[in-house]
Amino acid sequence: MNFDQPAARNPVDRLLVVGQPHDRIDGPLKTTGTAPYAYERHDVVANQAYGVILGAAIPKGRITRIDASAARAAPGVIAVVTHENAGPVGKAKAITARLLAGPEVDHFDQAVAIVVAGTFEQARSAAHLVRVDYQREPGRFDLARERESAVKPKMEDPADTEVLNFAGAFAQAAVKVDQTYTTPDQSHMAMEPFATIASWQGDKLTVWTSNQMIDWARRDLSEIFGMPRGNLRVVSSYIGGGFGSKLWVRSDVVMAALASRAAGRPVKVALARPQITNNTTHRPATIQRIRIGAGRDGRITAIAHESWSGDLPGGQPETAAMQTRLLYAGANRLTSHRLATLDLPEGNAMRAPGEAPGLMALEIAMDELAEALKMDPVALRIANDTQTDPEKPERRFSQRDLVGCLRTGAQRFGWERRAATPGQVRDGRWLVGMGMASAFRGNLTMDSAARAAVDARGKVTISTDMTDIGTGSYTVIAQTAAELLGVPLSQVEVRLGDSDFPVSCGSGGQWGGNSATAGVFAACMKLREAIARKAGLMPADARFADGRVIAGTRSFTLGEVAGRAGVSVEDGIKFGELTKTYAQATFGAHFAEVGVDAATGEVRVRRMSGTFAAGRILNPKTARSQVIGAMTMGLGAALMEESIVDTRHGYFVNRDLAEYHVPVHADVPPQDVFFLDEVDDMSSPMKAKGVGELGLCGSAAAIANAVYNACGARVRDYPITLDKILRSLA
Repeated sequence: MNFDQPAARNPVDRLLVVGQPHDRIDGPLKTTGTAPYAYERHDVVANQAYGVILGAAIPKGRITRIDASAARAAPGVIAVVTHENAGPVGKAKAITARLLAGPEVDHFDQAVAIVVAGTFEQARSAAHLVRVDYQREPGRFDLARERESAVKPKMEDPADTEVLNFAGAFAQAAVKVDQTYTTPDQSHMAMEPFATIASWQGDKLTVWTSNQMIDWARRDLSEIFGMPRGNLRVVSSYIGGGFGSKLWVRSDVVMAALASRAAGRPVKVALARPQITNNTTHRPATIQRIRIGAGRDGRITAIAHESWSGDLPGGQPETAAMQTRLLYAGANRLTSHRLATLDLPEGNAMRAPGEAPGLMALEIAMDELAEALKMDPVALRIANDTQTDPEKPERRFSQRDLVGCLRTGAQRFGWERRAATPGQVRDGRWLVGMGMASAFRGNLTMDSAARAAVDARGKVTISTDMTDIGTGSYTVIAQTAAELLGVPLSQVEVRLGDSDFPVSCGSGGQWGGNSATAGVFAACMKLREAIARKAGLMPADARFADGRVIAGTRSFTLGEVAGRAGVSVEDGIKFGELTKTYAQATFGAHFAEVGVDAATGEVRVRRMSGTFAAGRILNPKTARSQVIGAMTMGLGAALMEESIVDTRHGYFVNRDLAEYHVPVHADVPPQDVFFLDEVDDMSSPMKAKGVGELGLCGSAAAIANAVYNACGARVRDYPITLDKILRSLA
């Protein structure tokens, strides 16, 4: 099915199942511990051995000698694999880091060897016996130090943009902001570690792993091992969180496959928590300079956003300036991205890449502009709303209700009670303040396919290689099928995460829910047609309700029509040019109230609120959970999350959940989430958009602005720890 025209009225618009707050159908499996995650797949293949990966002890240099003799002689050891005996191991085009070191070492904890044994304890013990000698080379580990050597990167979107004359307009602006902000390296810290079981059958490889993008994984493994995609099967039925870290295969998959081939039996591998931080990927740190010029009326006349980040050679920048191209009006505009070479682990996608760190800076700058103008921050943003792409005024937004989000959010939060001057509200020892920020995330779509089938019992089965990373994919896909085929949710079985199924969009970039259900929509519409024709009905006349297909006075159960042979079809959605014709994005407004201890600078978030416009909400209950999680992630980004770089030895020091701080229940206040009633017929036949990352975009800045409103401490370097507050207050 091609989607190249706005969606017309269709069966989803009945909203009998879609749009309703259904419980997650995978919930009972997860809460009872019976959902099978990658490392726990004892049922899929017999005689599994255990592998433990040894990581590089230096951040940059060469391996001069590996002595694995003691490890090979240790009890229970079956094989030891290094670059010396692994055979050809290529590099996938989409992955920046090499997933097996040797002889060069590119970053700390890069996989150097894997030890395979009959038990995990034997493999772990023997891994300590592998001796590796290195020749260390100087490395680059400090973004601030390497900023001047940063270069213009090659990007899918332009690295630099300029409209009219920013410099001239900024020089003439009545009110100006010119500040630099920094965001730190961050780690995904998903609950489920990176884990894989690999098994060879002749020249065919199957991996049961934790991966967000099944078809990408097959593509990458094909390039790494130089083998046909058809000889690769990837299974990832349940994923315990990814946040972008599992968009591409990592060393657990590659090393498990190498180990299985060497051992002649299946091998399972899990990265220990301290390995994940340096062995896999992270969100790169940024330095961002933002300049905004405005008239006395608050209307922006000039806006510039420049961002610096770093990565391994061949990597990509953190695209922190991208949202600034679309969020606010202003005739004279400039954005740029620069990329420094750093010998740290690979920097890559983490929930809302680009917008999350970009809005952490931009929305403080907007708050500073509002202060300079003596203007309410909500009013400032409303004054600079635009219904067209600011760079291309002829290109309208398909739907854009940022103003509705701002006004509704302000009303729900009680923004009118905010004191404009910092430090005016006290609650005992606490200085209390309010802050807000806009939310923005581009609406991405990806082609997606599915198989839809019905059997003699009237049971509907949907099969697609789509994944569920904790987002509710199983449930919204089941809702889509139930709506289109007129059956209850209990009559729908959803099978996900297997490369034997039709290729879907996968999970990432908040495109998953909208794109995957659109693919299921296409398959179910084709199944409706096949059922109607088999029943001798005209497809255009057929209705589907109560488990039956009905036309006029004729009515059949789906099971009767399917018969013993059943009916099965495949189809998918192919997105056309609408995303180019119209700017498509999701919007929102964040509000936060914080208390700052007047003596210690400790920050406590007292309440948070978010109002969002993100197309049709397919399941309000699961969507709300997604946004609550994202807002909580924003709280962590604002106040505590930071991967600390040892710039002497080139690695992230805080490598576990004891030292890398994320919010816990005691940190999280009451959170109000509200979705505006919106449909976007330019986005997909579901008329939905993504929402899973929108709740993160801007939430950290709302807290930062609330801290300033509480105590007058303007902290521009995240995270906002008490030492920075005290220093600012002093």
